[in-house]
Amino acid sequence: MLHDPFVPITAGWQNRAEGVGTIENAVKFCQQDFETLRQECLSSGRLFEDGCFPAQSKSLGYKELGPFSSKTRGIVWKRPTELCSNPKFIDDGATRTDICQGSLGDCWLLAAIASLTLDQQILAQVVPPGQSFTEDYAGIFHFQFWQYGEWVDVVIDDRLPTRDGKLLFVHSEEGSEFWSALLEKAYAKVNGCYEALSGGNTIEGFEDFTGGIGEIFTLNKAPPQLFKIIQKALCLGSLIGCSIAVTSSYETEAVTTLKLVKGHAYSVTAAEEVNVRGQQVQLVRIRNPWGQVEWTGAWSDGSREWNHISQEEKSKLNKVAEDGEFWMSYSDFIRNFSDLEICNLTPDLLTDDTKSCWNNYQFEGTWRVGSTAGGCLNHSATFPSNPQFLVHLEDVDDDPLDGKDGCTFLVGLMQKDGRRKRMLQQDLETIGFAIYEYKGRSNVRLGPDVLLRQRPVATSSTFINRREVCGRFTLPPGDYAIIPSTFQPHKNGSFVLRVFSEKKVDTSVCTFIQQEKISEKDVDPQFKEIFKNIAGSVSRSTHLLTVNQSFSLFLL
Repeated sequence: MLHDPFVPITAGWQNRAEGVGTIENAVKFCQQDFETLRQECLSSGRLFEDGCFPAQSKSLGYKELGPFSSKTRGIVWKRPTELCSNPKFIDDGATRTDICQGSLGDCWLLAAIASLTLDQQILAQVVPPGQSFTEDYAGIFHFQFWQYGEWVDVVIDDRLPTRDGKLLFVHSEEGSEFWSALLEKAYAKVNGCYEALSGGNTIEGFEDFTGGIGEIFTLNKAPPQLFKIIQKALCLGSLIGCSIAVTSSYETEAVTTLKLVKGHAYSVTAAEEVNVRGQQVQLVRIRNPWGQVEWTGAWSDGSREWNHISQEEKSKLNKVAEDGEFWMSYSDFIRNFSDLEICNLTPDLLTDDTKSCWNNYQFEGTWRVGSTAGGCLNHSATFPSNPQFLVHLEDVDDDPLDGKDGCTFLVGLMQKDGRRKRMLQQDLETIGFAIYEYKGRSNVRLGPDVLLRQRPVATSSTFINRREVCGRFTLPPGDYAIIPSTFQPHKNGSFVLRVFSEKKVDTSVCTFIQQEKISEKDVDPQFKEIFKNIAGSVSRSTHLLTVNQSFSLFLL
């Protein structure tokens, strides 16, 4: 069954309540059931061909990889069985060396895949076990991704784009292992085509592989406790990436004198402290998904700094790292890299007895022109009409990083289907949020008297045209209303708002605050004028009734 790439694929709240969209019961992407399709192929003796993501030019791209682009000439779709005599899905375990970048600019995704291999439980969630090119092979494979609040199971055939008998995009070093190439294809299917994967932040891949929430830190403004945040995140199983910003396209993938690659996505795999002549030195371990170009500065492989620590500490740090992996001091790290991305995981992906883990809460909402698309606080006439979400913070942190009592929580605002919209030449909206202290009767919306006269207690650091805006906050116990919005008013869009807290939140007070019955004076004047022009001449009472009905409909 073909699926319209611009219709969001969601389970819906009724199905969600029945467990559809969870890790255990993922939504069938394009309504394709892996086991049913595989059995049909085995029974008929044919290899699967995916009509929802065909081996055609439209699956490659729309511009740079479009049907008339010179970059797509000579491309032939082949199955792994046509590329080598003994293909393997996973050979001797999935490792970071299985992931070598091809001609697609998706190093951000490959860095996320590389980090995925560090945790076998998460890997098994994304790459379901039991798949091979021998037992019950029918040319069909499947993978699972988190997409905007729910898990989806994505079926693909194993026809891969090649040129001159070699894979065009991601591949393994050995050339006979195909799990990473098939994973990339499944992710391209979810996002519309391969070209849609060009350019991005590693945090996006992290989130779609885990359902976690991402934080981005600008390292030249790094908070003083960032090294501890990294250590704590790694202990909680978080996935971490980093990169060096570029100021122009000419700098992309330029190599510095110390062999760091600009505009390239790296993975952070460890953070440790070592004793050097009586002083503690903070070190971080970095992984280059290229697997070759490595840092040559202090604490690099073979540098003299290693002579000043004990053999015990050398063994602890596993100094002999894989090709492409290296250590560097934390001080050099924040001087040389620009951005750090941390994906904090949900408890359902953590099976150990870790005492401290994030608790997560999720809401879905929409901005609709004329009703809930109020724009940011700059637009006082419409800002109060934005959706409002109420959370209750009660217990303070056990081990605050800054030593101050408070409730630490993360807020992530994610807009939907940004990569798919590229195919329609639509850009991401500029989004952000504000947090207000909530006082008063439960589940009553904050009105203009509060939102326009009181300052928010916290806001997103910026309004930006990214898929997600996330912030880390520590506030006193109490009730708070989160107001997500686009920067400009009158912008349609769908979003997911997530709250991750160190302590459990009272879920009975975590809710979407519905819009109360409105009067004509509450309706956006621009919307009324648009409606009036469309509706024509009607009585004043009928006009107001219709506007109110439309307002209610938008909030469903």
